[in-house]
Amino acid sequence: MSNYEKVYSTTAWNTGGRDGRSYLTDGSQSLKIATPKALGGSGEGTNPEELFALGYSACFHSALEVVKGQHQVKGASQVKQEIDLYKKPDAADFRLGTVIQVGIEGLDLDQVQKLAEEAHTVCPYSKATQGNMDVKIEAIEYDPEVK
Repeated sequence: MSNYEKVYSTTAWNTGGRDGRSYLTDGSQSLKIATPKALGGSGEGTNPEELFALGYSACFHSALEVVKGQHQVKGASQVKQEIDLYKKPDAADFRLGTVIQVGIEGLDLDQVQKLAEEAHTVCPYSKATQGNMDVKIEAIEYDPEVK
């Protein structure tokens, strides 16, 4: 990290794990955390995978905006992030996987794919997860109905 300058830091606490509460120490966010119904929980709260999908999609989209700016691409863009949780059968061993879908208004799918792949090299979440989770990047048609 010696070639980088710290530009932001935040700190979170969690009590109770997947059935508890997570909050930022500055008091700006506090969330009830709940195991998803699909995993036998109440589902009455958010879960780490949902939070990861929200954060990663926002971070990736910001990286995409930087890349678009470098290439003078003006069209609106959208990022859909799917986070999958995998468990090794008969073991306490879990992994995450993700599919990142990117649409950019006015570009063909080949152009979108190239920009999305470049954004993947810029995004801090992508760098942090590199080699630690399966990542698939897909260009999709821009959907003006998605807001």
